[in-house]
Amino acid sequence: MDNATVIDLAREALIITLMVSGPILVIALGIGLLIGIVQAATSINEATLSFIPKLFGVGLSLVIFGSWQISVLTDYV
Repeated sequence: MDNATVIDLAREALIITLMVSGPILVIALGIGLLIGIVQAATSINEATLSFIPKLFGVGLSLVIFGSWQISVLTDYV
């Protein structure tokens, strides 16, 4: 294997990693942002309040996007 092949494989691996993890991270970020806004508006400063909605959102996104993620990863491998 030459250097160009290794660089291409590494670049493709990074792109696939971003594609696969992107939806879950965006959903977790959105839920965290919404909970943060609600906490700021109501002056509730509880750090564990956003854990359960994020856990539920990430679990739901895994159910929705899981089969697509597995197919993308198996196609790459």
